[in-house]
Amino acid sequence: MHLFKLKNNNKDKKDKKDAGKPAGIPEGLWVKCPGCSEIIYKKELERNLEVCPKCNYHFRINFESRIKIIFDEGSFIRLFDDLKPTDILDFKDTKKYKDRLKEDYEKTGLSDAAVAGYGLIEKIEAASVIFDFNFMGGSMGRVVGEKITKTFEYAIEKKLPVIIFTSSGGARMQEGIFSLMQMARTIAVISEYEKTRLPYISVLTDPTTGGVSASFASIGDIMIAEPKALIGFAGPRVIEKTIHQNLPEGFQRAEYLLEHGMIDMIVERKDIKNTIKNLLNLLINY
Repeated sequence: MHLFKLKNNNKDKKDKKDAGKPAGIPEGLWVKCPGCSEIIYKKELERNLEVCPKCNYHFRINFESRIKIIFDEGSFIRLFDDLKPTDILDFKDTKKYKDRLKEDYEKTGLSDAAVAGYGLIEKIEAASVIFDFNFMGGSMGRVVGEKITKTFEYAIEKKLPVIIFTSSGGARMQEGIFSLMQMARTIAVISEYEKTRLPYISVLTDPTTGGVSASFASIGDIMIAEPKALIGFAGPRVIEKTIHQNLPEGFQRAEYLLEHGMIDMIVERKDIKNTIKNLLNLLINY
């Protein structure tokens, strides 16, 4: 009897584990939306630019998807890919920094958290930096700061507008003060770029926080955000524990920032290319 019950218990566990899975359908075909908890067919989600068709939740996307959405097909040329991070502080937390870099390189194919380059947006040439949250949470270290600096310098030389797409947890703690220095460095090069009177458009995607939000990401001539993107310096939980008060509903989300005049517009992913094109036409010819 004991053996019989044991076998039944194991079967019950397996049944619970497999509950809700369609029979004969491979894993990876369906995605659960964090916004509405609906189960979405993955190919339908991809066709919808990684936006939930049920609740309009904007999933985080990698740099390749961003380039495909924004730039004319085959027009984007990458720059400064030779720049690679080094473990200058010999940093170790639960694992060595150099091991984290290796793991994320193998996972993403990137040497760091941002891709720089230039391309055409509806036949308008623009320089750009695109963050990829999959590489160490999109954190900004020396290489990311260098790519942003060099991109603005390239734009000054070539007389190009600049668009930066951020998705970042902030400055990279594994590089210490060398990471924090990039905040001042990026702001300094933007102040030089302003002399060209060409537009710098900052597109804030989920999340844009920490040292990135406190530096170059917040000083664009035009500030755009994707719907419901988390934007701020310290996270809501940290703030609540510091001030011992409950924060307003929607605090640090794009809609809250728009209401309080901290960004210029919220644009859905399907409209972002056309919006940027219209802004560039308006501002370049101004």
